[in-house]
Amino acid sequence: MNRKEFVKTAGLAAASLALMHAKSGFGQPAEPRVRLGIIGVGLRGQSHLQILLQRSDVDLVAIADINDVMLTAAKGIIQKAGRKMPEIYTGHADAWKRLVERKGLDAVIIATPWELHRPMIIGALDAGVRYIGSEVILGITLQDHWDVVKATEKHSAHVMMLENVCYRRDVMAILNMVRQGLFGELIHLQGGYQHDLREVKFNDGVHPYGHGVEFGEKGFSEAGWRTDHSVHRNGDLYPTHGIGPVAHFININRGNRFVSLNSFASKSRGLHNHIVKQAGDSHPNAKIKFKLGDVVTTHINCANGETILLEHDTNLPRPYSLGFRVQGTEGIWMDVNKGIYIQEKSAKPHQWDPAETWLTKYDHPLWARWSKESEGAGHGGMDFFVVHAFIESVKRNLPTPMDVYDAAAWSAITPLSEQSIELGNETVGFPDFTSGQWMYRKPVFALDADY
Repeated sequence: MNRKEFVKTAGLAAASLALMHAKSGFGQPAEPRVRLGIIGVGLRGQSHLQILLQRSDVDLVAIADINDVMLTAAKGIIQKAGRKMPEIYTGHADAWKRLVERKGLDAVIIATPWELHRPMIIGALDAGVRYIGSEVILGITLQDHWDVVKATEKHSAHVMMLENVCYRRDVMAILNMVRQGLFGELIHLQGGYQHDLREVKFNDGVHPYGHGVEFGEKGFSEAGWRTDHSVHRNGDLYPTHGIGPVAHFININRGNRFVSLNSFASKSRGLHNHIVKQAGDSHPNAKIKFKLGDVVTTHINCANGETILLEHDTNLPRPYSLGFRVQGTEGIWMDVNKGIYIQEKSAKPHQWDPAETWLTKYDHPLWARWSKESEGAGHGGMDFFVVHAFIESVKRNLPTPMDVYDAAAWSAITPLSEQSIELGNETVGFPDFTSGQWMYRKPVFALDADY
């Protein structure tokens, strides 16, 4: 692209962003209550449901799901909370369309299988919903991501990926330290999704996680859909838990951007071995050839010179860890060994300090402000924060602190990693979903002490 074309494209993008703010009621007085609908009340949707029902500023007016078991559970949660039963949309795969078309909806939260996120987000946008909170990820193909970005711009709306790890307490303390310059200039970062999910991906279709080796139509909850991706796809299928926090550390889409990536996948053994150990090699599922490599590594290059290493590791025995590493010219944090070292400030040269000492000292103001309210919320309280940020944005008629450009950049790692692996680990270019505006946009995440 030559300079003339770039300036024209950047100008159009700037106008689009300005229009999004103008039409969204940017800066208008806050609304006292939010009329909200939820699409998908499976286990993840129920977690959001419990948090929302505790808020006096949210009216849950509608829910949609076609799974009777999950709907019954959701109704029980609502009844136990003593709240009015919302209108329920069910009975057909397109029942959610009737929900988004109802009048008076301020916002919708989507907690459905991955492949449904794109059509549901765009369907809600086309129906006039201005605020959409979507569970990860944004889409399956790279085109899915562009479609959601363009639809969001077209409708001057706000789409926020509900990436909860960005609000994890230690992650936010590190963000606080990064912004105060404790690590110096950042050089290299790591993160990922390193979590043994074999008991999530398989069950007997009747009991919760941990029983049997069935999936797909015979599976319960996530095993009903998630495992199929491991059969047919090979890439980093779940990058956002690792990349979301890292992106905030180095201001991706706000003065920095991902430029290129390449990915490698190991051989696939973990899921097959799990089936054989649980049910024997005569079980029909033992004959399935899983395409997903057990360990997928992705290296990302950034415009400002930082490098990022992501790992996806869900099919082998291992304790849980997201594998964060933040390394700069003055120090380093690693969450695996729970250690921090700051040059000339740590207790002893070349020796780790217990991370907790630093994390307590630099606890993020958001956690200091809302820690009591977050007690009992899922994933150590961080689920409260991501829902809170979304609802407060709706009430204040403001852009969400994590927007559609963030969602697209983080989630697009999946199809790009698949492409790289398919091309023999070739380095592939990373699209700029902001159309050049990353050079002018300013950081906004977690700069407001309220949300």
